[in-house]
Amino acid sequence: MNKFRLPGWFSNRSYASLGLAAILLAASPAVGFLALFGMLVFAAWGILCIVDLVVGPKRDFLRATRLRPERLALRMRAELVYEIENRSGWDVRVGLLETPVRTLRLVEDEVCASVPARSVARTQRAVFPVARGRDEFGDLYFWFENRIGMIRRRVRVSAVSPFRVYPDLSAVERYRTLHVRNRVIEAGLRRMRLRGQGTEFESLRDYTVGDAFRSIDWKATARRMKLMVTQHEVERSQNIVLLLDAGRLMTARIDEQRKFDYAIGAALSLAAIAGLANDRIGAMAFAADVMYAAAPSQAAPSRRAMSDALCDIEPRFEEANYTRAFSALRQYLKKRSLIVFFTDAIDPIAQSDLLLEIATLARRNLVVVVFMNDGAVRSALDQPVKSALDAARVGVALDLAHERSVATARLARAGVHTIDVPAKAMSMALIDEYLKIKGRGAL
Repeated sequence: MNKFRLPGWFSNRSYASLGLAAILLAASPAVGFLALFGMLVFAAWGILCIVDLVVGPKRDFLRATRLRPERLALRMRAELVYEIENRSGWDVRVGLLETPVRTLRLVEDEVCASVPARSVARTQRAVFPVARGRDEFGDLYFWFENRIGMIRRRVRVSAVSPFRVYPDLSAVERYRTLHVRNRVIEAGLRRMRLRGQGTEFESLRDYTVGDAFRSIDWKATARRMKLMVTQHEVERSQNIVLLLDAGRLMTARIDEQRKFDYAIGAALSLAAIAGLANDRIGAMAFAADVMYAAAPSQAAPSRRAMSDALCDIEPRFEEANYTRAFSALRQYLKKRSLIVFFTDAIDPIAQSDLLLEIATLARRNLVVVVFMNDGAVRSALDQPVKSALDAARVGVALDLAHERSVATARLARAGVHTIDVPAKAMSMALIDEYLKIKGRGAL
């Protein structure tokens, strides 16, 4: 472990001793005997500092390590754990400081721990992820002091370590808490056996009056010398495609997060639940160009690779090219699919190109468009109007609410399902809609 050694410096106790000596000496012209006490305190301070320097321990006897953190998720409080080894014969007090990190907010600037002689101790620091994506921890700094506590020795440890902040998938955990597997079965996510429907072969049986002519299996009939019909079942695995608008409209913030961050969290939450049904999951993210695309796949490694790739995508401050994105999407649609489109294209200009593309897709696929409404709009409409500024604010809020209702109505006329909920409720609402679709056998 490479270390860059910083010199020791006076501790808080040392500064307090010097301060006391200075106060006594400053008061000595008024009270003569205080000068003696001041000199004694100053002399004791000097002796203790020398003893502290001689006794140590040396920096090489102390080692601090940041343990690899568990999964970090956006908006979810986590803990960084440190291991401190003291190989000296002295008890020491240690303080740890982290290099600032873009994606994390440190709840405490410094954490302290007492480490007995010849032992290992652990301490932890609370952190709060505030941004999604890849990042890395920087160097770790720590100081230590012995029982005398006059000199504080400082050490810089090279501890650069990459990590990733994942989207908030707490909705998945809530569903698991509610026995999601039972609900999945009830909703029909396991194999559904519906006679006369579906495309996967299930069994053969004797022909009965009323069976469709097209269901007769002529090869089996020839072998058995009697009419046989084929029973099919609804396909076990269906295509789910997550389509993410990563353009300018998704860079806007709701509270402390961008709309795109909420969309990523909801998309991966749906992917996790759909994985329980063995559905094939695909994804595409786009702005002016297609940024990422993956064909629907049932394989667990493919789903993990997709999740990791989506976690690292950042929205761009550029207009999304819907025509190009939907054209690229069609090459992955080999069969009827559930397309879940995350966007905030509610203004009339963005709708003009988008509505035509979505309506075309909805003819052969089931399309769900997911909006996220901003609580600030509803709050502005609920507030009483007391000034001209309040009236202007309400006017803007009414325009935005009207544009959203018009967009929803136009999509509904095109046969498109819409979800329009507050951003924080989007994951749960989307999973509920998915379970309803599967339960109805609409896909």
